Amino acid sequence: MIEERFSKGDSIIHKLDPRIKIIYAFLFSIIMAVSANPLVLTSGFVFSLALVFLARLEFKEILKRLFLVNIFILLLWLILPLSVPGKLLFSIWKLHITQEGIIYAFQITVRCNTIVLAIIAFLSTSSILNLTYALKSLRIPDKMVYLFFLIYRYIFTLLKEYRRLENALKIRGFIPKTSLQTYRVYAYLTGTLLIRSYDRAEQIYRAMLCRGFTGKFWVLNKNSFKKTDILSIGIFGIYITLLLFLQWMKSS
Repeated sequence: MIEERFSKGDSIIHKLDPRIKIIYAFLFSIIMAVSANPLVLTSGFVFSLALVFLARLEFKEILKRLFLVNIFILLLWLILPLSVPGKLLFSIWKLHITQEGIIYAFQITVRCNTIVLAIIAFLSTSSILNLTYALKSLRIPDKMVYLFFLIYRYIFTLLKEYRRLENALKIRGFIPKTSLQTYRVYAYLTGTLLIRSYDRAEQIYRAMLCRGFTGKFWVLNKNSFKKTDILSIGIFGIYITLLLFLQWMKSS
């Protein structure tokens, strides 16, 4: 089942044109990813929280998504303070913790959470179909747009197939262990899943041909700018300019 938990709503963010939201998310993510200015990172994080608040998204669901992201970031906290050279803060046995390492790990944490919050607020508030239309309107190559849509559409089908195979293993008494036999079983599982996904792709392609598919998806609804879209362009443009100015002042 395809879940678009945040796509339905009547907030200001939901009503924005999907094309504008894609551009906003792209520009904002680029600035956050390359910036090391504390003012830029702090204002960006506050801005992302404001977007989530304006979109009226479920805070519990937001925390679930942030939890998954921060699991990987936790690994950086275990590595960067030990590996980045700089001013020594303290030592644990032969492990030396540096101030620069902690700052670098903190910056990455803020960047990642800020970008994820912004992407959730901007992109998840539109349906996947509307985002597909928006990408097509932005002159993204058709093959990339179709690939994006079909991957999202059928990744849940592959997940369902994987769970079915996994349940079949459990019924047969398979218990994962750190052994060669377990690795061999998972290799067979992966191979079977790839073969079945290829077979499913062939079935889907033949079904599309039977329905008249000629390599082009036709856009059924046309996006149009509204007053709120024009107003948001001005507000976001001023904010992006301010971020660039702060970053430029720090760099110079």
